[in-house]
Amino acid sequence: MIKLKTLSNHPEKALQNVGWNWMLGTDTSPYVISDMVVISEELANQYYEAAETLYDMLIEAGQYAIDNNLFKEMGIPENLVELIKTSWIDDRHVHLYGRFDLAGGMDHEPIKLIEFNADTATCIPETAVVQWAHLRMNGLDDSMQFNTVYETLVSQFRFLKDINNDLNPSILFSTMRGYAEDDTNVNLLSEAAKEAGFDTDFAYVDEVEFSNGQGIFKFESEGGNFVRFDFWFKLVPWEYIGNDEPELAAMLTDIVKTRKALILNPAYTLLFQSKYILKILWDLYPYHPLLLQTERYALPHKQSVSKVLFGREGANVSILEKGGEVLESVEGEYDSQNKIFQEYVRFPTDAAGFSYQAGVFYAGEACGLGFRRGGRILDNTAQFVGHVVE
Repeated sequence: MIKLKTLSNHPEKALQNVGWNWMLGTDTSPYVISDMVVISEELANQYYEAAETLYDMLIEAGQYAIDNNLFKEMGIPENLVELIKTSWIDDRHVHLYGRFDLAGGMDHEPIKLIEFNADTATCIPETAVVQWAHLRMNGLDDSMQFNTVYETLVSQFRFLKDINNDLNPSILFSTMRGYAEDDTNVNLLSEAAKEAGFDTDFAYVDEVEFSNGQGIFKFESEGGNFVRFDFWFKLVPWEYIGNDEPELAAMLTDIVKTRKALILNPAYTLLFQSKYILKILWDLYPYHPLLLQTERYALPHKQSVSKVLFGREGANVSILEKGGEVLESVEGEYDSQNKIFQEYVRFPTDAAGFSYQAGVFYAGEACGLGFRRGGRILDNTAQFVGHVVE
């Protein structure tokens, strides 16, 4: 059972002060709430160790996928394979950050990997700043959290800059228009990059100019100049680029291969983002205590969850009875994709019946914990819940 601590000062005022109104919800219940999940120091360490172990396993699984040419099975567009291989073998292509979604942990239940958001993970501001500020606003010790997300991101950017010292430390951050949450995530990443010594700027992806021979540019309307950037962070999924923008995929392959720019997160993170990696992990590490059985078919002897290979925020997820009867599902736009089937495990719940999924950020190392709560399938209506270590 999840143990909660309700703090009297809601973080609403602080969020309004920094313009993060999207976190407050509108006609739905607020996205950020006054409750905090209470965990032990032992459990915080277990989440840390789980993420560390799982990342090492993912590296093995990624190499296996490349060695065995499993790109088609993984749903990876063919036009990104060369770029994936190029970025994989060159250590200068640093995986900036990702987020593990985990079940278990409470009441000595084993921690289990649900999936890894490797390419365009969000929830950074909530995890790094909001839950930390929530403790401070209520007079609690802000070290009572598994949370070094911001500091670790700064270290990652420093490492990125040092290992790519042939490039100019200038980075352009981009999102797609109309997603306030994405802009806020990128703002925080930009601050971390700046602190690490990068010159930073922002442009929506439709404003970015790409040139095969020259690199990645932003047009400055005031001076009428094109400004080139040696690093580009895009909160745009790689599979969108491969499937919907094949010309851009070809240009980015050329830009990266000729060292005109380095792109974050690297293309190889698509290997981890594809949920087919969960099957590869199970094949490589059958019955590993951190894994759930994952197959290409509904499990005949136990309940399972069907997931499309590149679904997001719970879309097109179904809980199935033994043999395949649908018990519960969430609609979405990804139904044409292939699926994998992962053994069903119940999330920890609170006294009101809400389910909780732990999210552990990884940026060179495990660095922060936050929770999302909602129904049995966590979709885009799920709330963010901070934590306190007691």
